[in-house]
Amino acid sequence: MNPTYLLLIILGLILLAGIRVIYEYKRALKFRFGKYVKTLNPGFRWIIPIVETIQVVDIRVITINIVSQEVMTEDNVPCSIDGVVFFKIYDPEKAVLEVEEFSFAITQLSQAALRDVCGKVELDTILSNREEMGKNIKAIVEVETHEWGIEIMDVKIKDIQLPENMRRMMANQAEAERSRRARIILAEAEEQAANKLLEAGLQIDKSPSAIKLRLYQTLSNIAAEKNSTILFPFPEEVLPRKKRKSE
Repeated sequence: MNPTYLLLIILGLILLAGIRVIYEYKRALKFRFGKYVKTLNPGFRWIIPIVETIQVVDIRVITINIVSQEVMTEDNVPCSIDGVVFFKIYDPEKAVLEVEEFSFAITQLSQAALRDVCGKVELDTILSNREEMGKNIKAIVEVETHEWGIEIMDVKIKDIQLPENMRRMMANQAEAERSRRARIILAEAEEQAANKLLEAGLQIDKSPSAIKLRLYQTLSNIAAEKNSTILFPFPEEVLPRKKRKSE
């Protein structure tokens, strides 16, 4: 084979071996003989095979689950809490060069922060203020990740597992609270009804005609029941008095 053709084939293979395509949502750090050179932007890129290598970093929002952590709250209630962390790399160079494995590091930081934050408050606070707990965890984690070129977007507490006896106690407490509210509402309704009846009685007392109308209405309602016979005492004082004939 002609040496020229052989040289062209080898050169073509070298050129093909160095072709790299970087997607829009990624960045690539180029190293030459192990030393960082620069960060490659998206598009068609070429590196020198063997001499140069690249490490690709995803700059989209990434999620990491916080595995369930055993936490003892301030009021000595044991519980298991898990969550999720949302973060984004804004400086690929720092994310690769400043920390060995940023995903693992963020996971460890988040677990420690979750135990620290939830261990300083009572159980009721955790249950009612999950959003606030997440913000406190985020504030602790992002202090460290800022040095790594990583922004913590948000931290959410997903699930809180309580012991069986604690769940029963909370269910009983909730049932008692619902019963208390129902009794209060019933008492308020009875009070309002009594006030209305009192107002109606006062109005009827002011007018004898109103007493008659109420009596006639009651008789009409009773007469609608055709299957029973009811004796109703007729108050004499509500009847019209007969005029005596003058002698």
